[in-house]
Amino acid sequence: MGFQCGIVGLPNVGKSTLFNALTSGNAQVANFPFCTIDPHVGVVPVPDSRLERLTELYRPKKTTPTFIEVVDIAGLVRGASEGEGLGNQFLGHIRSVDAIIQVVRVFEDSDIVHVHGKVDPVSDLEIIETELILADLNTLTGRLLKTEKSLKAGGAKDALLQRETLEQLKSHLEKGFPARLLPCSPETLAFRSSLGLLTQKPVLYVANVSEDASDLSSDTFARLKDAVKARNGELLSVSARIESEIAVLPVSERKIFLDELGMLESGLERLARMGYKILDLVTFLTAGEDEVRAWTVTQGTLAPQAAGKIHSDIERGFIRAEVMKFDDLDRLGSEKLVKEKGLLRLEGKEYTIQDGDVVYFRFHV
Repeated sequence: MGFQCGIVGLPNVGKSTLFNALTSGNAQVANFPFCTIDPHVGVVPVPDSRLERLTELYRPKKTTPTFIEVVDIAGLVRGASEGEGLGNQFLGHIRSVDAIIQVVRVFEDSDIVHVHGKVDPVSDLEIIETELILADLNTLTGRLLKTEKSLKAGGAKDALLQRETLEQLKSHLEKGFPARLLPCSPETLAFRSSLGLLTQKPVLYVANVSEDASDLSSDTFARLKDAVKARNGELLSVSARIESEIAVLPVSERKIFLDELGMLESGLERLARMGYKILDLVTFLTAGEDEVRAWTVTQGTLAPQAAGKIHSDIERGFIRAEVMKFDDLDRLGSEKLVKEKGLLRLEGKEYTIQDGDVVYFRFHV
């Protein structure tokens, strides 16, 4: 599995339409709040042209991509942190995902009622962010109380550092800033992660634009870009309606449709790439007659731990990694030629896996 992302946003911004487009699913889509109550979950293969090329070269019995798990979470509303609109339930669903896809509406459509009466993506963004911040402040208040009790009882020696971290986070959030924008020291990294703060999660902002993309040149979209930039965020513009049309086409026809629209790739491909970026993930590949497969690991993963993604025995008995760069294999056209050119490397336990590595692990148990 690559990563799990939750799609959030106000009601009627196109979340479920986007979910259906990404997953080719059938989540209910309707023009009223809370149409989505229980979250829908879809598992989506990550498009990767490198897999297609390796399949062409190795002719394996099967080809296995890596996957994204997408969770369609019900529309949040103002007051969700206090339970409005089943807010507590929805916030709990957000807590379980690795990254948040926050959908904001840029398109105008008189037939689709905006929950606040007008299209204002910056306001939508701020409402969602405020509710997540308020939920995190509730979390921090509870943890501070527990930490104070621990200190009074002569508790753990790291309780002082934890209290200082909690107070810094609380002050930061009270100023209206998400937790991910507060620098984190190596000493507090594990503790910060254990808090499960919603605003600590990486966010990809998705602007749902009109089918003709005319609103990309609007003042509304310009303000949205500025708001996302101020948050050091990533902004992806898609038309959920167009992505829905792409999703129902046979795979063989999708490239033709994209070409007709002047699009180089689908929204799913762009979303996957940007999702990997915000989560600091890379993909390595394994290739042989039995299977060609993509694997997802965090940037900085060492070769033995990457091997453990395949099987724990391979990590335990790791001897070495035989590594080719995909670009070399693609250019030369065969593993044999890569070896003849001296481009296959033997790497040990301290080797850091790179995106696009084609790896064979030697091991003994």
